[in-house]
Amino acid sequence: MPADPFFAVAVGIVGLCFGSFLNVCILRLPADQSLLHPPSTCPRCGQRIAWHDNIPVASWLALRGKCRKCGNPISLQYPLIEALVALLWVAAYLTWGLTVHALAGALFGTILLGIGITDARHYLIPDEFTWGGLVIGLAASLTGGWQGFLQAVIGAAAGFGLLYAVGVAGKWLFREDAMGGGDIKMMAMVGSFVGWKGVLLTIFAGALLGTLIFVPLSLRKKRLVPFGVFLAVGAAVTFVWGDAIIEWYRRFLSGG
Repeated sequence: MPADPFFAVAVGIVGLCFGSFLNVCILRLPADQSLLHPPSTCPRCGQRIAWHDNIPVASWLALRGKCRKCGNPISLQYPLIEALVALLWVAAYLTWGLTVHALAGALFGTILLGIGITDARHYLIPDEFTWGGLVIGLAASLTGGWQGFLQAVIGAAAGFGLLYAVGVAGKWLFREDAMGGGDIKMMAMVGSFVGWKGVLLTIFAGALLGTLIFVPLSLRKKRLVPFGVFLAVGAAVTFVWGDAIIEWYRRFLSGG
């Protein structure tokens, strides 16, 4: 069924709103601040931002990226995140239509983006992303009946258990924490969306990406590894193409 332009625009607007809220989460959750209070203010002068100056993307463009009162620049992050989340939501609609799976994919992608940015900046994955995402993943699985919910629970348990085991083994071998608690809880959330097979693929993809990208950068200077960034990319790939990748691998092993 071809996409309806009206619904595509409507979904994009909803995505812009979620992107705006994601900006608040990215800014406030690592600082352990309320998401509701105080209202949005200019980070430079503290002026409360009026509703007409807080419209996703449009207000930033209208104000030319500056605060209306003090004239100081407003970070480009805000419109970029809003636009990216809007594109993500539209892509989910164009791929899966007006379905629960599309909504789950859009929300999952939004959460993964938030996790990736906060972990890259602060080496922290807020519980609001992981536990909130877990609830959403389990709720979405109910559309598949009892069997779908059971698969989501098994996936969540597998994600949590595997990374917990890696963390315990790593601490025993290297005498230091090898896996952050946020990564472990994140994989429980991921498992509720992609199932236990998807968990294995996500961990493999995340480890591969981390090795290819981060290890060369660490050769010059020892760095902490924001593993959540690579797990987020692996989880996104798994959600969209996981079944096809797993099927290809099964055929490869069987020689078919």
